[in-house]
Amino acid sequence: MKQLFKAIKLIWQCDRRSFWLRIFYVIISSVLPLLSLYILKFLVDSVSNETAPVVLGIELDSITLLVVFCLIFMVTRMVSVLSGVNSDIMTQRLMDYISDRVQKQSARLDMSYFDNPEYHDTYHRAQTEANYRPMRILEGFMGLIGSTITISGIVVMLWSASKWIILVMILAVMPSFVVRILKARKIYAFRRENTQNIRRTNYYSALLNNKDYAKEMRTFSLGSYFRERFVKIRSGYVKDLIRISRRVAVYDMSSTVVEMAALFFVTLFLITSTTNGAISVGSFVMLFEAFRRGQSQLTSLVNSVTGLYDNRLFIGNLFEFLDLEPSIKSPEHPIPFPEKVESVEFRDISFRYPKMDHDVLSHYNLVAKAGMVTQIEGQNGFGKTTLLKLLLRLYDTDKGAILINGVDVRDYDLQELRRGIGAIFQDFVRFYCTADENISFGDVNHYDPERVHHVAGLSGADKFIEQLPKGYATPLGRMFDNGEELSMGQWQRVALARQLYANCPIMVFDEPTAWMDVPSRDRFYKTLEELKNENRVIIIIKHI
Repeated sequence: MKQLFKAIKLIWQCDRRSFWLRIFYVIISSVLPLLSLYILKFLVDSVSNETAPVVLGIELDSITLLVVFCLIFMVTRMVSVLSGVNSDIMTQRLMDYISDRVQKQSARLDMSYFDNPEYHDTYHRAQTEANYRPMRILEGFMGLIGSTITISGIVVMLWSASKWIILVMILAVMPSFVVRILKARKIYAFRRENTQNIRRTNYYSALLNNKDYAKEMRTFSLGSYFRERFVKIRSGYVKDLIRISRRVAVYDMSSTVVEMAALFFVTLFLITSTTNGAISVGSFVMLFEAFRRGQSQLTSLVNSVTGLYDNRLFIGNLFEFLDLEPSIKSPEHPIPFPEKVESVEFRDISFRYPKMDHDVLSHYNLVAKAGMVTQIEGQNGFGKTTLLKLLLRLYDTDKGAILINGVDVRDYDLQELRRGIGAIFQDFVRFYCTADENISFGDVNHYDPERVHHVAGLSGADKFIEQLPKGYATPLGRMFDNGEELSMGQWQRVALARQLYANCPIMVFDEPTAWMDVPSRDRFYKTLEELKNENRVIIIIKHI
């Protein structure tokens, strides 16, 4: 029940007004059918008898009863329409609210989570369920309230005829309840066990459909290979799912025999009572409809309860993800980050990535000073890029310390630390936004068009940007309409401009000229001399 209450609280926090309106509509929608059934009894009696029936001490003729019956019908339909609008509003707001929570949580977690397959399973389950499970829980919860109200009224009606009818009505629905609980448990267990298979099919689908993989997929004729792997996993997954569904369906169909038998014997009892004069024709109609609707409402109640149970199992995936906590955090009392950095020191650094059996770095030492260009050279796998990640505290060292002006980086505020380090990775991001935005992302909170143009000139990106159809307002990449694709060398110069725009006292370049032609490299090294004269700490990572 704890998970259900957390889900309801989540929905309430999303849109409190719509939440209470939803409850109001459910209550009205549950009471009106009972009132309609009650009026129907008197309407039938008024037609079959010459005397007008008395309702609440008031004598009403058939025309008046018909008008009241129709008014109830109209109000019921109007409430249904308003409830539908309310549901649409809540669904959209809830989707946005939960998506925002998931995105914020993903952004605050450590890089180490992204190296863990279990995290990807948790994230996949949370993302998959996030858009619709909470709304299903709300619908199930409201259905539970509505069905309870309606069934309570029906029990009062049936009590006057015979108490055992109520017992039969309840017992008849129990097999269906058991079957639905069984199905919910089996489906949940099956999907949880197959999370990685589902992620694999998503990955294969991306390989087959994503532009980033298109060239090599076609060059090496890999389309058929990955499509066969996709089909193999999906066919096995679907086959197992269908097997579970069919097995449960056999039990479900068997439960309908019990419900049919209950309907037969109760209806026979009511017919006999009407024939013997124990109840009126109007009472027969009311009681028959009450029992039939009671069965329907009990089925809805069962669906609501089992649906809540089903969704409780799945909503746990969302809360499991939202409850994750980053291990890399700012200290409680951080030291202000220095405006001027004199040195960066890697002191006796040892580090291995999560779940690896060997160190990437072992007792590594390096000192980089302001006004100098410090080069870190090594072969692939040496750990060069890892040093940059450790400096930015994307990971924390296992042993040793990284010092800025003699202060451990773990003593600085995390955001201030990262704002003080301008870094360009060798696998830099190509943002499918305008050229202007791509550069100003270096300091997204302080936009200065003059500085954008200045750093574009320093990186050599200004020459080709100014030739684009809309200049700096041109969208880059072909992901969206009117976008212009760039070469990898041009993308790298845009990324370099982004780093320069950040204007940080520490600047780290990870393979900065890998994609550049000779003139662009010359321009970069000229810019490097200018940065060195500004007394910054400059680190260049290069392969040998």
